[in-house]
Amino acid sequence: MLLTTCNFFVYVVFSALENMGFIANGISMVLYFKNEMHFDLAGASNTLTNFFGSTFLLCLVGGFISDTFLSRFATCLIFGTLEVLALVMLTIQAYSKNLHPPDCGKSSCLKGAIAAYFYGSLYLYSFGCGGNRGTLPAFGAGQFDENDPKGAKALASYFNFYLLATTVAAVIGVTGIVYVFTEKSWWLGFLVSSVANFIGLIALAAGKCLYRIQQPGESPLVRVAQVLVVAIKNRKLSLPDNPEELYEINEKERASTWERIPHANQFRCLDKAAIMPKDSAVAAPWRVCTVTQVEEVKILTRMMPILASTILMNTCLAQLQTFSITQGAAMDPHLGSIKVPTSSIPVIPLLFMSILLPLYEFFFVPFARKITGHPSGITQLQRVGIGLVLSAVSMTVAGLVEVIRRNAFNETPPKQISLFWLSFQYCIFGIADMFTFIGLLEFFYKEAPAGMKTLASSFTYLSLSFGYFLSSAFVDIINAVTKRITPSKQGWLHGKDINKNNVNLFYWFLAIVSVLNLVLYLYAAAWYKYKPENCSDIKPKPLMDPSAKEEKIDQDDGKAKQYGAASSDDGIIGKEKEFIHDEVKSQE
Repeated sequence: MLLTTCNFFVYVVFSALENMGFIANGISMVLYFKNEMHFDLAGASNTLTNFFGSTFLLCLVGGFISDTFLSRFATCLIFGTLEVLALVMLTIQAYSKNLHPPDCGKSSCLKGAIAAYFYGSLYLYSFGCGGNRGTLPAFGAGQFDENDPKGAKALASYFNFYLLATTVAAVIGVTGIVYVFTEKSWWLGFLVSSVANFIGLIALAAGKCLYRIQQPGESPLVRVAQVLVVAIKNRKLSLPDNPEELYEINEKERASTWERIPHANQFRCLDKAAIMPKDSAVAAPWRVCTVTQVEEVKILTRMMPILASTILMNTCLAQLQTFSITQGAAMDPHLGSIKVPTSSIPVIPLLFMSILLPLYEFFFVPFARKITGHPSGITQLQRVGIGLVLSAVSMTVAGLVEVIRRNAFNETPPKQISLFWLSFQYCIFGIADMFTFIGLLEFFYKEAPAGMKTLASSFTYLSLSFGYFLSSAFVDIINAVTKRITPSKQGWLHGKDINKNNVNLFYWFLAIVSVLNLVLYLYAAAWYKYKPENCSDIKPKPLMDPSAKEEKIDQDDGKAKQYGAASSDDGIIGKEKEFIHDEVKSQE
C-alpha cells in the first residue's frame, strides 16, 4: 500500500496546493521587495531569507503544539487558516498603491503604518506556513504502521511521494503563478495563491473521516527538561555498574510513552537521572526518570550534530532564491520567441526532479533494497551525504556561471548570455535537495521517540531556518569585511547593480565552507548510533489473565517469530506481552 485514500488528501491535495503558492511566492518575492517595496539588493535578499528563516523556525511551534495540545489534523487546519488570511492581506497591499512606500534610495523605504502592515502580513504568512510544515509530514506519516513490514516500506515511499507531490505543484507555481506575477500584476498572483491554499484547506478538512487521528500526549519539552534537571541534581551520585539497576519503565509510564527504548552507553552522565533516590519509595517525575525517558534525550542529543551539519546546505539554497534570481534578471530571458520570466528558471530542475523521483522510487530503491536489505534502499544518512556533496558542486558551478555572465556584460558592446545558463546550478542543487530533504525528514521521523515524532520532524525545517538566517549573517559580514579590504572600498554585494558586484566570490566562499562542512558531517554520521528497529510506537493494552495470555502466546508465536511485528489482535507480539507481564509482576 503506497498511496492510501487518506494520504491522497494529505499530500496530493493540501500540501501540493499550499506548496504551489509558497514556492512561487518565495521565488518571486525578492523582485517584489526590490521593485515594489524599494529595498536595495542586500536588503531585499535579507528580507526574503529572514522570512524563510522565520517560517522554518516556526515549524517547531507547529510540531510542539501537535505533540502536546492539539491533534496534528487540528493543528494543520488552524495554521492553514492563518496562511490563507495572510495571503489575503498580502494581496490587498500589492493591490493598493497607498500601501506602497515611495522610492527613497535607501536600503529600506518602509516606514510607519505601511511598514507595520507589510511586516505584519509577511510574518503572519510565515507563522501559518511554518506551523503547517512542522505538522503535515508527520500527519501523513502517521497513517502508516511502522511495526508492519509493509507499513515500513510504505512509510519510506510516503516521503518520496510527498516530495514528488510538492515538486509537481512547485512546477505549476513557478510557471503559472510566476507568469501572473511578472506579466499581469503582483496582487493577482497573491490572489491565485490565496485561492489555491483555500481549496487545499477545504480538501484536507473533507478527508477527516478517513484519517488516523493521533491524540496529543505529554509535552516532549517537559520530559526533556525533567531528565536534564534530575541529572544535574544527581551529578554527584555514582552510576551502578549494571545499567539494569537504573529505574526502568513501569506499566503506567509505558502506556503514556507508547514504547520502551533499551539502554545505550552513550552520554552516561544523563543516566544519573534514572537513579532512584534512596529516601524515596515512590517515583516522582522531577525526582527520577525512567531509562526510556533518558534514552529519548540521548536520541535527540545524537541528532544535533546531524542537524548542525546540514545548515550550510540550506544557506546555499538561499542563494538560488535571492542572488541567482537577480543574476537571471540581467540575462537574456528568451527561448526562441518565448520570453521566460526570470523567476521561472527553477522549473528546469523541478521538472528534472519530477522525472527522477519516480525512477528513484520504482527502480533504484527496489534494486538497492535487494543489496542492502534496508527498506529505503540506502540509509537516510547516506542519502543526506550525497546531497551535501552536490550542494558544494552547485555553488562552484554558480560562481563559474556568474563569471561568464559578467565577462559577457563587460564586452563592447555588452552582451547578455542566456538565462538557461542558470539551469546548471539549479539542476545540481535540485538533485541535492531531493536526496537531503527527504533523507532528513525520514531520518528525524523514524529515529524520534514516539511522543516526539512531530517535533523531531520539524528539525528538518529548523535546519532550513538556521540556513536562511546564516545566509543573512554571511551577506552582512562579507559586505562589512570586504568593504574594508578591497581597493574600491565597496563590499562584494553592495548596491543594486549586480554587474558591479562580486557575487561569484561569495558563491565560491560558500563552496569552500561546504567542503569543510562535509568533513564534519561524515564524522557525525559515522559516530551516530541508530535507534533499535523494535522501538517503534508499541502501545500495550491492559494485561490479560495469565492463563489466557499463555493461550494467546501459543497462537501468535509463529507469526511473531516470522515477522517480529505486532500481532493482528492486540498490537503486541507474544514475547513482548510476556516481558511486560513478568516485569510488572516482579515490581509488584
